[in-house]
Amino acid sequence: MKFTIDWLKQHLDTDLNDKEIINNLTNVGLEVESFENAPSELDDFIVAKIINAQQHPNADRLRVCEVDIGKSETVKVVCGAPNAKKGLFTVYAGPGAIIPKNQMKLSISKIRGVTSYGMLCSEAELKLSDESEGITELSEKYKEKIGKKYFDTKTPKVVDLSITPNRPDCLGVRGIARDLAAAGVGSLKKIKNSKLNQNFDQDLKVTIKKEKKQGCTIFGSCLIKGVSNKESPQWLKDKIISLGQKPISAIVDITNYVMIDLNRPLHAYDADKVSKEIIVRNSKKR
Repeated sequence: MKFTIDWLKQHLDTDLNDKEIINNLTNVGLEVESFENAPSELDDFIVAKIINAQQHPNADRLRVCEVDIGKSETVKVVCGAPNAKKGLFTVYAGPGAIIPKNQMKLSISKIRGVTSYGMLCSEAELKLSDESEGITELSEKYKEKIGKKYFDTKTPKVVDLSITPNRPDCLGVRGIARDLAAAGVGSLKKIKNSKLNQNFDQDLKVTIKKEKKQGCTIFGSCLIKGVSNKESPQWLKDKIISLGQKPISAIVDITNYVMIDLNRPLHAYDADKVSKEIIVRNSKKR
């Protein structure tokens, strides 16, 4: 179970600092596996220097660059930027990195017969500006930063708890806050309820199939109309990202948020794609 201290304090009113909260989690029997900064996708972009650039043997507009990425390590990168030249300080992304502009995940690949290990990034690809004609050019002051992260990412610290099977009440942030409040660590905040226009005569039917060893006995559903599925607001994306997950869309993200926040697993169905009804049954062997 992962969460941040700031998220916890949305449910728990306490004056204790991070270290005191961590100690109290252990005192109430919740094992803390780790408490460290969440990784960021931007951590994969590092300052590098082109130490050699030669014409690609099989392409007029490509260069094969030997790139210093720090720690006495060099990699070969095929680059089509016109400003890729010897001595240039720039930003390197290795295999596995995800480009901010298009969310493309890099891999080791052969380009016109030459193996390329990652890429040298333009400002547009890093979403720093609209400049896409060449790779990012850094000043001489980055000489001492070769091999270090280019982006100064400040991610919140994440608490990772090991939850035993007898404590499912602590699989949500509010449950953890309730447990700490009961131990005198603080007071549990009240949840503000909002009034919604409700019509209990929903026209989408849900049936739990009666079968041997049926694993589901209760299925709650709610039909929500007039929803536009789009990009999540920034506060929601920040919550999802802080736990090492990727924002997908507003509807998917809010179901994940409620699951983590209130320990209420949810799944959203597109009502337009449900022909007659939702039938809940046991899984079948293929």
